[in-house]
Amino acid sequence: QVQLVESGGGLVQPGGSLRLSCKASGIVFSVFTMGWYRQAPGKQRELVANIRGGARTNYADSPLGRFTISRDNSRSTVYLQMDSLRPADSAVYYCNAAVGQLSYWGQGTQVTVSA
Repeated sequence: QVQLVESGGGLVQPGGSLRLSCKASGIVFSVFTMGWYRQAPGKQRELVANIRGGARTNYADSPLGRFTISRDNSRSTVYLQMDSLRPADSAVYYCNAAVGQLSYWGQGTQVTVSA
């Protein structure tokens, strides 16, 4: 049974930081591309960043330079360090694991950036 469990969301003031974690189980973690997506109310889910098994990273334009994705294959965990947060970053953040035709999603964690 595949599980992706996100944690680390919450309420933060503009300019603040949060670190999201996603712990995976039931998959061979190292072969999967791990990604973070987000979905704000009324908007489509969008890619934030992803990281391949070999640690090559890819970022969307908006978080570039503010967010950092990383992975620890020994812990089957992917992280998203979010700095200089803006109200526009408020969304539910989802963890994704993908390889070939396989794609798995976590339940999501809420991030709210507000004064």
